Amino acid sequence: MGDPQGFLKHTERVLPDRRRVPERLQDWNEVHTAFSPDLLREQASRCMDCGIPFCNNGCPLGNLIPDWNHFVYKKQWQQASDRLHATNNFPEFTGRLCPAPCEGACVLGISQTPVTIKNVEVEIAERAWKEGWTKPVLPSVHTGKRVAVVGSGPAGLAAAQQLTRAGHSVTVFERANRIGGLLRYGIPEFKMQKKVLDRRIEQMEKEGTVFRVNANVGENIQVAELRENSDAIVLAGGSTIGRDLPIEGRELSGIHLAMEYLPLANRVQEGDFDTSPLLATGKHVVIIGGGDTGADCLGTAHRQGALSTTQLEIMPKPPLTRDQEKNPWPLWPQIFRTASAHEEGGDRLFSVETTRFEGKAGKVTGITLAEVDVSFTDGRPSFNRKEGTEFTLPADLILLALGFTGPQKTGLLEDFEIELTARGTVAKNANWMTNRDGIFVCGDMTRGQSLIVWAISEGRSAAAAVDRYLMGETFLPSVLFPM
Repeated sequence: MGDPQGFLKHTERVLPDRRRVPERLQDWNEVHTAFSPDLLREQASRCMDCGIPFCNNGCPLGNLIPDWNHFVYKKQWQQASDRLHATNNFPEFTGRLCPAPCEGACVLGISQTPVTIKNVEVEIAERAWKEGWTKPVLPSVHTGKRVAVVGSGPAGLAAAQQLTRAGHSVTVFERANRIGGLLRYGIPEFKMQKKVLDRRIEQMEKEGTVFRVNANVGENIQVAELRENSDAIVLAGGSTIGRDLPIEGRELSGIHLAMEYLPLANRVQEGDFDTSPLLATGKHVVIIGGGDTGADCLGTAHRQGALSTTQLEIMPKPPLTRDQEKNPWPLWPQIFRTASAHEEGGDRLFSVETTRFEGKAGKVTGITLAEVDVSFTDGRPSFNRKEGTEFTLPADLILLALGFTGPQKTGLLEDFEIELTARGTVAKNANWMTNRDGIFVCGDMTRGQSLIVWAISEGRSAAAAVDRYLMGETFLPSVLFPM
């Protein structure tokens, strides 16, 4: 390693500062400040010569983390970028958005705080863009094969870039008016400004990938036409059906799915509207769901000037440190986490269940909750409501951030006659192919809602399978081998 004693010299895990809350609430820019290269080198030097780097397996992409930490410490930034891009098409995305399962698997994390892998990753990626090292990678041959990729989220973009670089003619079909999928319309600007996405799309266009927007396969793009004009098709449409909460009062106005709310706020930043048709301004906002999407709603509501914000979670509050018996290393640590949005204000309630929505004249005015106890059977939670614990909060806007139940079944999947699993996701074989010959699938559409790093990894692996199908062999890397 660059400094074999680095983890002994620098025992403190240091992260970049976030901009002051009063300042950042006035804009939609990213919350983090710049990180000095010297401090970054110190943090990279904490990566120890651990013998078996569990971080490699903790990362679904198999990122070569010790390698690029070594190069950062040695000030060999271009070599670090080469190692980083060898396994990850979009490190500037994952470095901002991935919750970093690699850090949960870091060997140093057994006795100290883990290496700041995610922060080193994004700084390498940004340096590569700044220095001009991230350039279009043109294919050395053109195969004459045509591939259609349906969906332009991280899985679709990864598959498209890999297949274009392999020499195939790739067209990405996106039903929205811009490319990016969840990256474009689900991730708020304060977590990733869209100029970060736009420059990568520009690189892909220069490589030869063709993008078509407002192209909804199964509606204005007929599946028969797509099949006729493609040698292979990759389905990467995502898990888009939000989980609802059909309880008393659900019919009241003012109750919305998170993915009804977040895209509108992002479209304002894109210039589609002067103001969002669905605003939190001056309202008591309650967000049901304690995950990242709920935190995205929270930060958005703060910037829109909500009167109050409350985020609800049915599970108990996690511990501050890992439970070594129930949640041992190198598993993902189930600990209490504070996102930037939580620093900005609002309340967080744990171990509560929504019993009904209150309303007047057809509009929601409140939400009634009850405390719950949780018990587990074979790892599955069940919740028991505590008698006499009901209470009501005022609520003018309620956002459901409860996850997703699977891909849209009507249209494309029905028209292609694609088989589904018992969970409602798209079934695939060990070669990433659906029940229809030449039609492949990757990402949340088959995996179910998951992390951006899993989406990119599945996109890369599906691309290798498509390339092998078309050419008989492939030199594209593949990390994942589905059962």
